[in-house]
Amino acid sequence: MASYCDKALALMTSTDESSQPSPHWLSPFQNKSFRFQWPADLATSWAIEMELLVLGWYILSASGSVVMLVMFGSLQFIGTLVSPFVGMIGDRIGFKQIILMSRFLYAFVAFLLVFLSWSDQLSPIRVLIIAGMVGIVRPMDMMLRNAMIARTLHPKQLLGALAISRITSDSARVVGALVGAGVVAWLGMTTAYVLISCLYLLCVSLSLGLQERSVDVMQRQPVKPIRDVIIALEYVKNRPVLLAAMWLAFLVNLFAFPFVLGLLPYAVINIYFTDQKGLGFLSASFATGSLIASVLLSKFRFRTRNAKIMMWSGLFWFSATMVFAWMTHMGVGMMVLFCIGFSQSFCVTPLAAAMFQASEEEYLGRVMGMRMLAVLGLPLGLLIAGFLIDAMGYTSTVSLFSVLGIASTLWMMKIWREHLQ
Repeated sequence: MASYCDKALALMTSTDESSQPSPHWLSPFQNKSFRFQWPADLATSWAIEMELLVLGWYILSASGSVVMLVMFGSLQFIGTLVSPFVGMIGDRIGFKQIILMSRFLYAFVAFLLVFLSWSDQLSPIRVLIIAGMVGIVRPMDMMLRNAMIARTLHPKQLLGALAISRITSDSARVVGALVGAGVVAWLGMTTAYVLISCLYLLCVSLSLGLQERSVDVMQRQPVKPIRDVIIALEYVKNRPVLLAAMWLAFLVNLFAFPFVLGLLPYAVINIYFTDQKGLGFLSASFATGSLIASVLLSKFRFRTRNAKIMMWSGLFWFSATMVFAWMTHMGVGMMVLFCIGFSQSFCVTPLAAAMFQASEEEYLGRVMGMRMLAVLGLPLGLLIAGFLIDAMGYTSTVSLFSVLGIASTLWMMKIWREHLQ
């Protein structure tokens, strides 16, 4: 069976796009579909980041419960359970249709929250219910973006294009952290959600311009969901690079992401003793580090293999999280979060590129669907960390998670050393 790179190259030579991509770091924008996708992803990322910060702060301030906060964070990822099946559907009907349906749902829910906030009918329980509904599709947004890029661009452009794509989510964390928290503090929740709703409408409009290559192999085969998922499991299991990437993705979601995503408001209130503006600055520090790393990845070519980069970056990420556990000064905490964001981007972007390069095109959706199962580590980590923080404190919990992450990564580097080299 021909490799994904060979197939993609052959397909591209039959299109009106250049078969040999420009070496310039902005060359992905020569592709018409990517010119629509990038601003659509940008609007989506800004809206999602603002929404998560607004609702996370509302849950914590209205309920005063860290358990409800981690429940809200966990509900954002329940859709990962069905991600392999969504990937299978994407392999058959294309990823554009799924992207349009999911982003239309985001817009509908945002307008629903505008109404609830305007009519004073908003409550933590209703927010949790809505979060669960959106959480069925939201975890797959990044998977769909990346799969769309792989179905659109030349294989040699993958790492650069994925890094440019990550700029949308990284910049969203900066803008969402500063603007989202500020809009709520100054203008109120209803006004914040009007802005979020408009961003979602913009992303739906831009997503209509997406285009992708079709894969006839999958379309000709009969639909057997369970069989297709089992095939995807075997496919990943028999490719060490895919398996290593899958495990690393699970580890960072379990041991690292909880403290910079769902539990950061807890640190803001109980460790740094500040308010929404402090949350905005800390979130923006993490996002700025990630944004700078994404720009570097998009602009420069690295000779080191993607699999090796992701492992060493993951190790540094866990180490920086260990340092963050002991920080109590706001300025120093922002500096450490900058380093965490930088290493996070250098980990997850090469991870995605390594998985695409090790996969054949007809398996892209299912492989990325399997990759999304690793995100289940995040709600699991949030729930475990929430209870451990109540039992043993914030610093001890973050330190324990960091040590486990470092030990697990070193073990993986030893087991898969030959393949990662």
